[in-house]
Amino acid sequence: MKFDKIYNKGQAQIFKNKYLEYLTKTHPLVIWGLYIPILGFMLYYSASRLGFGIASIVLIFFSGMFFWSLFEYLIHRFVFHFVAESKRALRIVYVIHGNHHEYPRDKERLFMPPVPSLLLASFVFTTMYFAGYLFGISSYAFSFFPGFILGYLIYGTMHYAIHAWNPPFKWMKPLWRNHHLHHYKKTELGFGVSSTLWDHVFGTMFDLKKEKDDKEKVQELMFSNGPSKKQLQEH
Repeated sequence: MKFDKIYNKGQAQIFKNKYLEYLTKTHPLVIWGLYIPILGFMLYYSASRLGFGIASIVLIFFSGMFFWSLFEYLIHRFVFHFVAESKRALRIVYVIHGNHHEYPRDKERLFMPPVPSLLLASFVFTTMYFAGYLFGISSYAFSFFPGFILGYLIYGTMHYAIHAWNPPFKWMKPLWRNHHLHHYKKTELGFGVSSTLWDHVFGTMFDLKKEKDDKEKVQELMFSNGPSKKQLQEH
C-alpha cells in the first residue's frame, strides 16, 4: 500500500463512530502495564506449579523471544504489506498497518489497542498450548509465551523509539536507517523493526552503503521534531 503523501500532522480516521475510534488508540505504557503482570504470573506458575527449573525457564523464555523476531518479520512482510486487490482487503490492510505509513507521526497506533491485543494474545497462547499438547510439552507454553510477548513489547517500544529519537548508539544506526528507508523509499524492503537479522537472512535488507542518508526525510517521520512551516504549508 503506497500513498502519494506522507502526512506529518494528524492521524487517520479508522471508524466514524467516536467510541470505536477511541478503541483503536493506546499508549505504549498501557500495553506494558497490561502484560507484565500476566507474564510474571506465567513465569511464577512455571516455576512453582509446573516444576521447571530456572535454567529451563530461561532457555524456553528466550526461545520465545527469538521466535517472536521471526514472527515479527513474517507478519510485517506478508500480512501488514499484503498486496490487496478487493476493497475489503484494502480496508483491512489499511486499518492494520497502512494508516501508519500514511500518518507515521501518529504515536497512538504503534501498539495494538488493549481489547484486540488481549483477544489475539489469548488466541496465540491457546494455539501454542495445544500445539505443545500434540507433542506432550503443553506446559512449555507458560514460559515460551512470556518470551514471545516480551519480544512484542520490545518491538513496539523500538518502533516508537525509531520514530521518536535518533539512535542512542552508533551501532544501532543501521536499524534506524533500515526502517526509515522502508517508510519513505521502498516498502518492499526493510521489514525488521526490532532487529535486522531476518532482513539479512531473507535478502530484504537495504544496502545502506548505497543509500543516501537523507536527514530531512528522516525528520519528517520522527515524533520529537514537529514539521517545519514549509511542511505544514505543503500538507
